[in-house]
Amino acid sequence: MSISFKQLARAAVAVLTASLIAACGGGGETSGGDASKAVFITNPRALPAEYLGRQAVAYSPFRSNNRDTETITTAMVKEDLDLLVRGNFRLIRLFDSSDKVAKLVLDVIADNNLDMKVQLGAYVNTFKNVDNPYVKEEIKTANGMELARAVALATNPKYKDTILAVSVGNETMVNWSIVPIDPADMAAYIKYVRDRVTQPVTTDDNFLFYSNPIPKVITDQIDFAAIHAYPNIDTEYPDSDFYWDWKQLNVPEGPARAKAMMDASIVELKEQYQSTRVALDSMGLDQMPIVFGETGWKARITGDQRFRAHPVNQKMYFQRLEEWRQQSRLSGAGPANIFYFEAFDEPWKQGDDGWGLFNVNRKARYVVQNLYPQSIWESTTLTDNDAVYFLPPAINTPFADNQFTLFSDAVGAVLASGLRVDAFDGNSVNAPTVNSAQAPEGSSVIQLTPTPKNYGWGLIWGPQTEGTTQNLSAFAGGSLNLWVKGAYPGKIEVGLSTLTTEGESQEVYLQIGNGDYGYCTTDAWCRVTIPMQAFKTKNPKIDFQLVVSPFIIADRYEFTGKALNSNITTPLSLDGVYWTR
Repeated sequence: MSISFKQLARAAVAVLTASLIAACGGGGETSGGDASKAVFITNPRALPAEYLGRQAVAYSPFRSNNRDTETITTAMVKEDLDLLVRGNFRLIRLFDSSDKVAKLVLDVIADNNLDMKVQLGAYVNTFKNVDNPYVKEEIKTANGMELARAVALATNPKYKDTILAVSVGNETMVNWSIVPIDPADMAAYIKYVRDRVTQPVTTDDNFLFYSNPIPKVITDQIDFAAIHAYPNIDTEYPDSDFYWDWKQLNVPEGPARAKAMMDASIVELKEQYQSTRVALDSMGLDQMPIVFGETGWKARITGDQRFRAHPVNQKMYFQRLEEWRQQSRLSGAGPANIFYFEAFDEPWKQGDDGWGLFNVNRKARYVVQNLYPQSIWESTTLTDNDAVYFLPPAINTPFADNQFTLFSDAVGAVLASGLRVDAFDGNSVNAPTVNSAQAPEGSSVIQLTPTPKNYGWGLIWGPQTEGTTQNLSAFAGGSLNLWVKGAYPGKIEVGLSTLTTEGESQEVYLQIGNGDYGYCTTDAWCRVTIPMQAFKTKNPKIDFQLVVSPFIIADRYEFTGKALNSNITTPLSLDGVYWTR
């Protein structure tokens, strides 16, 4: 760090500390903001013509399973940017202002005279649920330094003409945010940056935040709204207000149903955009531009995306987006621009990967193959007729044995076939099978050691082949049984998931504490027996004819009464996990 940046960073921390003290009870704004005290931007900054006219994409360079330890090189970034420029993606969104990514990317652009422009990000973290005062102070300091870096980059003569806009924060104020920040605090962050740069400034957030009554304390500090919307993700939540008819069962099976689904996805996206437009207009902000900071369609199945995620469907979504973007440029009605999410797959995202126009090996997916030589295509065999579409689930023959065994090495035990065991997010818990002289059944146990995320951890038994289900209807009057040993604090969760006959995913978790269903926290082996009807009572929509995941053990802190970032690593041991009639 140069001396000048150190001074800037210290100043940022001091200014922000004063701002946040005021915002949190020193006479300034409270959460949601007080319209009478907000300072409105009387001269909003217009988005540059190059920002409006260039094809935009979100960009991160990570290629490994661990972005925290990965080394990003100049050669890696140069390879990526050359590919994007070749495909005419000449406006990228960066998510932070770090030296590791943002400064490196900006240097590659400048040093190689690339025709590429940037929306710079500033990633701020939350201290909302942090009780430790020292940790809270560290987060505040880190946020101040990040904002200082953003200002330093956006005002540096080497990069200033490349950086067309700055976005402070990412999905911090929508109600499900994993980095929740009060609007008043966010307003202080945004104002700090905007007061020191000349580019238009915004904050990226989900369209739900921008569509509800938007805190005036935020709209008074931004030049444009940057919204995120994912119609395909909305299909995973059938009880939400934004679930749409993606199945299109009124259309015959085949390519026509796929086309109908993708047409409907853009209709839904336009409705979500319009909800933001209406919210802004109602505040007298009818001239404030709206940009899609993120939207996309998965090219491969990660998470609950069967019958939706596919390279051809991704192309269909992208084409419809482009048609809308071009129409908006001509008419002036619609989004000012659309950042497609995203340029390249990122394996560290685990269950939320698969969005890229390119896979992690920098092979062009079907969506952009017409822009690149066949030598770098991901596939040479796909056609438009390969698009996927919904098919109702088939119900298999009921499982006939008296016991459906998930883990046991007891004499005579026969493990259920076709299952695999995965941690939430790939690595939220380690679960090796180890020998134990104290095993209540056989000689082996599963040793669970949480390596939790901010939300907690979980381990799930699921199908090896996507879409496979087990018909366990004969066990509806039986129970789920397991041996557990540990002194884990508070409650844990035991759950399962199924489909419905309409193909909807349903899951159910029971939160159990010491004494519930035989569970104990005395670091001794205890036998847990949960009637299957307890799961059915908790979620009547589950269907034992269509079991997807017959066993889940977890601690999602939000549901077990623990604080975010509880970071509980107390081990648990499991043995003898099975369903009985």
